[in-house]
Amino acid sequence: MKASTDRLLNQLKALADPVRVRLIALCGIAECSVSELTHVTGLSQPRVSQHLKQLIGENLLERFRDGHYVFYRVPFNDDHAVARRRLLALLPDDEPQFARDVEKLRQLRAEDEPAPLVPTGDERKLHKALVDLTVAAPLGDLLDIGCGQGRILKLLASRAHRAVGVDIDSDARRLARAELLLAGSPNYSLRHGNMYSLPFNNEEFDTIILDGVLGEAERPTDVITEALRLLNAGGRLLLLSATGERTAEQIKSDFADWAAQTGLRLAQPRSIPDNNPGWLLGVATA
Repeated sequence: MKASTDRLLNQLKALADPVRVRLIALCGIAECSVSELTHVTGLSQPRVSQHLKQLIGENLLERFRDGHYVFYRVPFNDDHAVARRRLLALLPDDEPQFARDVEKLRQLRAEDEPAPLVPTGDERKLHKALVDLTVAAPLGDLLDIGCGQGRILKLLASRAHRAVGVDIDSDARRLARAELLLAGSPNYSLRHGNMYSLPFNNEEFDTIILDGVLGEAERPTDVITEALRLLNAGGRLLLLSATGERTAEQIKSDFADWAAQTGLRLAQPRSIPDNNPGWLLGVATA
């Protein structure tokens, strides 16, 4: 038989177990740690780890380290992604056990999560401006550098092919995972990363957001250069910076200087809102 047929048969065998099907369904919605999967399933950690090992061996799950923790999720960006999605689409959406597992994970993550912030009127205008950009051109593969607690990822993940957030703060990433699970965004991933040297391949993303990191960076042009390494030809770089210690005009001047030093083609930054802006949003291409 063809290698693809053998792979399918082995995957079907791996899924012929109620526990492994539950793990796949859960890791298709959120990236989960072993401790979370142990809590949700009520099984011992060695037994859960054994099931995870078999699912990884059949290329149904991937394992990655994020800081001090190891997470598992269904891969969505490899050579077998389409075939895997077709296979996992056979899992019933109305299975009560899957719904109970997701709810248990949400409750677990919500235990130490602060109350969600309600967007102000100005923040809603920022969100609308970002969503409008997705109408003008698709996001494709999205990277948010400096994602914090995931406010932008939560807004845009459903409009992207996949959404990856990077932040150096482990607590922020933990809270972002809870927010994105609550939002029902299955195509996200969160990573620890240094904005000067990120763990991704060249030209891997179609849209990259630099979310408030340039004003705090010691070497902002190096951050932009690293982002450009990851940007596809024809992709967009979104520069987002809040006003505060710097005025809107100072931020616009900084954007222009950084663009000139890195070869960016920067459109006129947008003030949000127009009067007494709280944010500057710039759209640039290589």
